[in-house]
Amino acid sequence: MKGLFNWLNKTKTFRDLTAQEFSWVLYDVGNSAYTMLACSLIPIWFKELAIGTNPGQITGDKATAYYSIAISVVTVIVALLGPIFGALADRKDSKKIFFQTTVAAGVIGCVLNSFAWSWMAFLVIYVLTKILYQASLTFYDSMLNDVTSEDRMDAVSSYGYAWGYIGSCIPFLVAMVAYILSGGLSESLMVFSPLVGKIIGFGVTAVWWMLVTLPLIRNYKQNNYVETTHTSVGQVFKKIFGTLKKIALKDKKVLFFLIAFFLYIDGVGTIIDNCINIGTDLGLPTVGQVVFLLATQVVAWIGSLVFAKLSKKYRTVPLILVCIAGYFAVCLYALTLKTLLHFGILAFGVGCFQGSIQSLSRSYYSKIIPPENSGEYFGIYDIFAKGASFLGSAVIAWVKLAGGTINIAVASLAIFFALGFLFLVISSKQKSLNKAE
Repeated sequence: MKGLFNWLNKTKTFRDLTAQEFSWVLYDVGNSAYTMLACSLIPIWFKELAIGTNPGQITGDKATAYYSIAISVVTVIVALLGPIFGALADRKDSKKIFFQTTVAAGVIGCVLNSFAWSWMAFLVIYVLTKILYQASLTFYDSMLNDVTSEDRMDAVSSYGYAWGYIGSCIPFLVAMVAYILSGGLSESLMVFSPLVGKIIGFGVTAVWWMLVTLPLIRNYKQNNYVETTHTSVGQVFKKIFGTLKKIALKDKKVLFFLIAFFLYIDGVGTIIDNCINIGTDLGLPTVGQVVFLLATQVVAWIGSLVFAKLSKKYRTVPLILVCIAGYFAVCLYALTLKTLLHFGILAFGVGCFQGSIQSLSRSYYSKIIPPENSGEYFGIYDIFAKGASFLGSAVIAWVKLAGGTINIAVASLAIFFALGFLFLVISSKQKSLNKAE
């Protein structure tokens, strides 16, 4: 593994990265593996366990409902705890401790998930692991101010998303093969038991997540921090509310950006979360959908690298606006969706901007917040990020319940990107209270 890291660090893409920047990028490669598993096989494993151990009591619809409730619980808890964790981690030499603790506990939870003896135990372990995973991302995102300079943030952040997309495919393919050989697609292909398949899937993901994180744990140094410490939870809450008040009343640049971010990232999240539903409603073959979704990972990798290069020549806001406009066009294109080819074109369009809009948003936010309070501010950022797809999913549900097609439902998301575009333009015209763009 060390030889692989050394080889990667000598490649053309990473040659100009410092040790801290390279290590930071690698964590995106590591954590994305868990995201990929959570978006694909974990829901399937949960449903199989819930139905299989409770025949006649838990149906597929009930299992889906329980899983959706669990995701909602994770979203609420992480949104509430994010600013608190961030504020605590802003203290001197604290961020690394919080980061490695949440990563280690999350990796352990990932392994334990494969041994869950009941659907309830599976869901509880998954919720705890997901919370730890999301908490690690709060600390990780806030590290960007420490590992690189302001003029390199866009490129470094884009590299993280780019290689995260490709890196996640490696352990996922191993997990997918294990799923197939455990009879996941057909009992005729079964080589070992479903339990062994789960152990391999969760295990390879956990090992990948941990190993690729080690360089960051070794190389990271916290350069930005607050001098004062908070001795009580009450003082921490007081500080967070003070920051929220400052953003709402004084820091209009950050305020309007967060509004814009919530709107357009809600649209992004909704499209990602409902991609399979789109294909299913159109009656498209599942295998074809999965192939195109894997291809989207590759397209997102290339798109993120392209925008990483563009960020060296152009300002961040115009690049984000291009991504928003791209998603706006994708939503309108959804009106024409009929065939698997159309679905593939839609997936290609999403892939072109998916990683870039997230990475550039992360780096731009890093530029307009006070670096010594980056943990707390990214905790607030995560409140808006974790709400992604909430309103959009509600719009899709409303359109469908009203008798509309999935085409109209997806096209309706264009309003989120239009409003996000508008508020980002407004944000860019405000004066920064913290530092220059």
